Amino acid sequence: MGRLVHFEIHVNDMERAKHFYGKVFGWSFQDWSDYAGIPYFGAVTGEEDELGINGALMQRQGPPPEVNQALNGFACTMGVESYDGTEAKILENGGKVAISKHALPGMAWQGYYIDTEGNIFGIHQPDKNAK
Repeated sequence: MGRLVHFEIHVNDMERAKHFYGKVFGWSFQDWSDYAGIPYFGAVTGEEDELGINGALMQRQGPPPEVNQALNGFACTMGVESYDGTEAKILENGGKVAISKHALPGMAWQGYYIDTEGNIFGIHQPDKNAK
């Protein structure tokens, strides 16, 4: 045991966050607020037969990250088919670049972004020719 099975993204504006993650990654959401006792939406991130996990957006319970604050928690990284296409969706939907696209030589393209709620996340496009 010890495998990651669920994630939670803390958000200030639930509708804005659902819009962002729905438009950028195609996630759908299920209202689990009654169960959690706070605004809490389960995030379905893909088909059950796909590699990956589901998670949730939850109402932030404290102050949001400050601009230029060093990361002080986990960063989720999403696998994508098209790095450049996904980056365009991120920017079109209010996200910002934190660390621009760079090669993980012989493995992938990687970069980090800031969502509409101030959280940092990564995207990762496998590519054996990245350099």
